[in-house]
Amino acid sequence: MKKSKIIYMDHASSSLSSGANPSAIHDMGMREKSKLENARKKIAGILGVSSKEVFFTSGATESNNLAILGLVHTCELFNFFGLRVAHSDISKKNELNHTLKNLKAHKNKEKNIKPHIITTNIEHSSVLEVCKYLERTNRAEVSFVEVEENGIVDPKKIKKEIKKNTILVSVGYANNEIGTIMPLREIAKEVRYFRKTQKTKFPYFHTDAVQAMNYLPLQVEKLGVDMLSFNGAKINGPKGVGVLVARKNIELSPIMFGGSQEMGLRPGTENVSSIELLAKALEKTEKGKDKEIKRISSLRKYFINKIKKINKNILINGDIENRLPNNINITIPKMPSDLLVIELSSRGIMVSAKSACKAGDGKASYVISAINKNIKETDGSLRFSLGKENNKENIDFVMSSLRDILKKLSRWYN
Repeated sequence: MKKSKIIYMDHASSSLSSGANPSAIHDMGMREKSKLENARKKIAGILGVSSKEVFFTSGATESNNLAILGLVHTCELFNFFGLRVAHSDISKKNELNHTLKNLKAHKNKEKNIKPHIITTNIEHSSVLEVCKYLERTNRAEVSFVEVEENGIVDPKKIKKEIKKNTILVSVGYANNEIGTIMPLREIAKEVRYFRKTQKTKFPYFHTDAVQAMNYLPLQVEKLGVDMLSFNGAKINGPKGVGVLVARKNIELSPIMFGGSQEMGLRPGTENVSSIELLAKALEKTEKGKDKEIKRISSLRKYFINKIKKINKNILINGDIENRLPNNINITIPKMPSDLLVIELSSRGIMVSAKSACKAGDGKASYVISAINKNIKETDGSLRFSLGKENNKENIDFVMSSLRDILKKLSRWYN
């Protein structure tokens, strides 16, 4: 019988328009699997890690949740510092059942001790809210270290909080609202020193690197972190796809269930087309990084010089030098943030009052409140974050518009 053209009858696995399921073992599935692994290899190469240390998620929020909850869940399953298995083994039911049967023989003497997590008080909500949830449900003890007035955490404060039951330090690479860059390498030294002197693998060091991907070094080994999260949306890639890098010595448990994808850590059919685009976006970002940093830094300087001339009372939030080159966060006394955003939007200028994840909740930015104790609910903060589309002409129009807006609103708010 003559061989026919390809006849696709695996729509229950994945509709053909969406691409074959990369977990399928037929030819089309294997081709999708190859695309998936090539993207994983490309991302791993840029970050300086093994392909087996790169896990795909739906975004950085899930990656952050997986890093924190996954580690806590492992501690709960395997009795904190007692018996442990790697995440690659967790999906193997026979081995897991065998482990659980023998768990009682390996219980830690301090069985009531809770795992301890250290983070800062200005982390993204996808880190802070997870930590608050774990604290509220009595599953973990959490230390929220206060940053300095310049929006940067002192590594000595982190060191002071580390103790025997600390399993994780989670500090964002660069703050999403004020753009301040955290001293990851110095924090990593403190973490490593504790592990060495205590002869333990704990604590692990995690960073949310979402805002840093466009402008800062990304080599995981040089940064000294054990886990790193990012997504596609911030690097001109697709929304709805993210990455968690977890070094091979990290023992994470799944926080979702239903399949053995992503080496047993993250179930669900991978979005291969978006993952490919994510890999391409990261590659493009790395190639043009130095040139873009120089251009965008010049624009930021131009912006700050201009805005200081509009109103002498405008405050620049966060350290002026040690911040992302595209970030300008300001506070305008006695001007409501949301109203300023709406007024600018009506003129075609899109900015934020704070993190988009917290926009519209009617509350002042917790990040600004953390670094400026004198800030009032009536003081408005704005985040201007520059990108590839912006130039000096844009900035001149923003300044002209902002000057008119402040003049208009001053009748009611001064």
